[in-house]
Amino acid sequence: MNTDEHGQARTDEGLIPKHGGYRKLKTFQLSTLIYDVTVLFCDKFIERRSRTHDQMVQAARSGRQNIAEGSVDSATSKKMEMKLTGVAKGSLEELRLDEFRAWVADEVRRAKEGKAQTTDGHGQTRTESGAADADVRGGSCPSVALPAVLAANGALSLLNLCIYLLDRQLAAQAAAFERDGGFTERLYRQRTFHRQQGTQ
Repeated sequence: MNTDEHGQARTDEGLIPKHGGYRKLKTFQLSTLIYDVTVLFCDKFIERRSRTHDQMVQAARSGRQNIAEGSVDSATSKKMEMKLTGVAKGSLEELRLDEFRAWVADEVRRAKEGKAQTTDGHGQTRTESGAADADVRGGSCPSVALPAVLAANGALSLLNLCIYLLDRQLAAQAAAFERDGGFTERLYRQRTFHRQQGTQ
């Protein structure tokens, strides 16, 4: 917060501070990448008309959109900025825990249940997907499509990083709110400043 030569509070940047620069936020950039990856993943590996497909895409979209909306709303409400940042984090947490991790766990479970059901003409064990078992890290990877699992784990890594950065972003927003207050306090300081200017 700026002060004049008498130590009185003033805000040279005006009543409405700079806001809406969300495209420069690492969290927005990451959440955009997460959204794109999620859409591609779902279109390739999950039935388009399934509930899971819709939930995953919507959770990814919610994370991205709420970061942007919070940045824009910060002009007049720091509390709304924090709330929407929290909503963004919650959406991405849902995508991480309830969707990607659940999907990988379900694929592994179904792979184990479907293992060694049939054999091909060469005596190799084949899975429900019709592919021969592949040796992966000393074990077998039956019905799990390796590219899908790698893609899911890549998305989980992006989500871990984005959620960590959102935690830091929320902490910075809270610290700024405690230090400078919100729009109401800013309005009060501006009105006080202009009244004092008028009496001089």
